[in-house]
Amino acid sequence: MAMVKDGTQKELEVRLLGQLDRERLPRHVAVIMDGNGRWARQRGLPRNAGHRAGARSVREIVTTSRELGIEYLTLYAFSVENWKRPTTEITALMLLLTNYLKREKQTMLDNGIRLNTIGRTRDLPPRVHDSLQKVIDETSVGHDMTLSVALSYGGRADILDAVNRLVEEAREGRLPEGEITEAHFASELSTHGLPDPDLLIRTSGEQRVSNFLLWEIAYAELWITPVYWPDFRRPHYYEALLDFQRRERRFGGVEAV
Repeated sequence: MAMVKDGTQKELEVRLLGQLDRERLPRHVAVIMDGNGRWARQRGLPRNAGHRAGARSVREIVTTSRELGIEYLTLYAFSVENWKRPTTEITALMLLLTNYLKREKQTMLDNGIRLNTIGRTRDLPPRVHDSLQKVIDETSVGHDMTLSVALSYGGRADILDAVNRLVEEAREGRLPEGEITEAHFASELSTHGLPDPDLLIRTSGEQRVSNFLLWEIAYAELWITPVYWPDFRRPHYYEALLDFQRRERRFGGVEAV
């Protein structure tokens, strides 16, 4: 999408927003925030500069989601595979996370946004984990939107963790043999309590889901843009939502004749 083709960015925002049907917005939007490193490399900057720029996009998309009345927003921030990155980059990402929490906590409180996490957050550095838990506790009063941040997350890892919990339940006699349902299994995932995503957005143009919400996105609509995450703004988000509204969701069924 050309950001400034038919006028200024603000004019484009207004035009796209006017096309949205507020009654047909997705209840849950999930985002794979990709392209920070490539954004920085194109500008001759270190990767961490891309991550810092990406944090501004996070703020804009969270704010926009709340303004539109979207109930659930889930952001893929740090995968289990990301622990393989250089220590300096991981340290910078953890610092960026704690700074974001400090900076945005009041905004979340003021706007009824509840912070949630999914993934193996026990693997985070203790200081980061404690800061995260503090904001989760303080924003638990929010009932207008749930912002879930995927940290040390992997779809396969989450499924394996759920299976191991079910095995333990069975071993302790708390799970009758042959009684595992989809609902029971989903309740053991770190996403328990969240509805499945209706729309999955991926930036940077990569055509894959990268081990994100493998169980939960079975019927999610996918929207992929070549725009790198640090450049992702309201017009791109509105375009994704408009595209979602043009689709026919049948969930494996067929249209009645």
